[in-house]
Amino acid sequence: MWWCLCQPVLALELTPHEQAGKRLYREGVSSSDAQLLARVGASDISVPASVLPCASCHGNDGRGRSEGGVRPPSLDWQRLALGAGERESNRRRYPAYSDASLARVIRTGIDPGGNRLDPAMPRFELSLADQRNLTAYLKRLDEDRDPGLEEATLRLGTLLPQQGPLAEAGRVVRAVLEDAVEQLNQQGGVHGRRLQLVVQDPGYDVASTAQAFQTLLQAQVFALVAPLAPLLEAQAVEAAGVPWVGATPRAGGNRQVFDPLPGLPEQLLSVALHAREALGQERLQIVYAGAGQAAAAETLHQRLRQMGWSPPPVQVFDGTPPAGEGIVYLGHAQAFAELAASLQAAGRTPYLLAASGQVASVVAELPAQWSRRVLLAYPFVPGDWTMQGRAALAGIQRRQGLDARQASLQVSTWCAWRLLAEALRQVGRDASREQLLDALEQLHDVDTGLTPLLGFGPGRRQGLAGAHVVAVSLPGPGFIEVAPYRAAPDSP
Repeated sequence: MWWCLCQPVLALELTPHEQAGKRLYREGVSSSDAQLLARVGASDISVPASVLPCASCHGNDGRGRSEGGVRPPSLDWQRLALGAGERESNRRRYPAYSDASLARVIRTGIDPGGNRLDPAMPRFELSLADQRNLTAYLKRLDEDRDPGLEEATLRLGTLLPQQGPLAEAGRVVRAVLEDAVEQLNQQGGVHGRRLQLVVQDPGYDVASTAQAFQTLLQAQVFALVAPLAPLLEAQAVEAAGVPWVGATPRAGGNRQVFDPLPGLPEQLLSVALHAREALGQERLQIVYAGAGQAAAAETLHQRLRQMGWSPPPVQVFDGTPPAGEGIVYLGHAQAFAELAASLQAAGRTPYLLAASGQVASVVAELPAQWSRRVLLAYPFVPGDWTMQGRAALAGIQRRQGLDARQASLQVSTWCAWRLLAEALRQVGRDASREQLLDALEQLHDVDTGLTPLLGFGPGRRQGLAGAHVVAVSLPGPGFIEVAPYRAAPDSP
């Protein structure tokens, strides 16, 4: 049974000195709370150490990650001090480190062999207490594994409703994830670790969602996959430092959130470009319903302006039919139906542009007058499905007894899983959350067999950057693809 609420191995216990060293390493904060300074570059420019803590370049795991063309070395104490001892490379001596030589290199940037480190390495003036704390922690750093990573187990988590309006969606996501975990474990897991999935019900409100998220963290999950938690605040995810692969949480994402699908602005930009090029719609009125849509509406407005358009100010739908021959809508499905009814009552049938994920449930109810006047953004369509992709999806549906009419949710869940599984394979057995984030960021052209190629990049956290455009034929409804997928232009 994959619904695992097992007792996890406890995190590494650190002494007070090691805890203080960990804080200094990760945050650049002294045990005395006094401000520490770092000297950077050949000119010894002083900046607060909190701006350049050790972990910002060496990573929380101490293994180092490329930054501005510089690859900081690993801080593994076994390698630094207890390895093979003195060695030579490029005519330089590299003796093993001691506590004293470590303090020296941190202060001066000169290693035990007298070699001057790259000027990009900051130098820190530490008190004796801070230096001892940092040294103590560096000696335990290799043991300080991230949560959820054990010798034979890699623990993942998700938030899925069991009751309420999202309960059926939660059931579908559970089934897809259950199948994916089982199939991967049958193949030996990931680098010798079997996967376990911890599931919590986020409940109905902000408080219960926050509590469920904290319970997941207490269960020590390594990463989250395909959660359905629309009320979870993005700040909570950022503060926890846990990688998240799935739909972006409320109020936007951050460095840790990787969304396989495009956001609303990117989807609607694809439809807007089609409306301009194929229908001659130059001035589009952006309308939204619900306070939660305001930010996305303003982002879309700004993107259109950056592309040289002159859209009128964003408008809230209050029941009054908006002006314009092309209306871009963001909001829930019922308000979309009310928008169409208000326009029809005014004797108008402008083009209505929307995201399928928001309004598809009500388009069948629209009168025939709206036929081919409703254009929807679809991140993926059946035309994207390869033979292998169809077979994979059919296998999941058969094994889990899933309805093919729920394919959209099944595909989006599968995409989140594929991206996470691929990144886990790439980071290797000595994984960390930091390495996982780097691996996710470096994923390119991942072929799911069910979508356009997925991928991320520096600062890019959406696997797709556009959408297909589909016209709705009424009555029916029928769905006709009128423009293939294309990525929306990057904002300047």
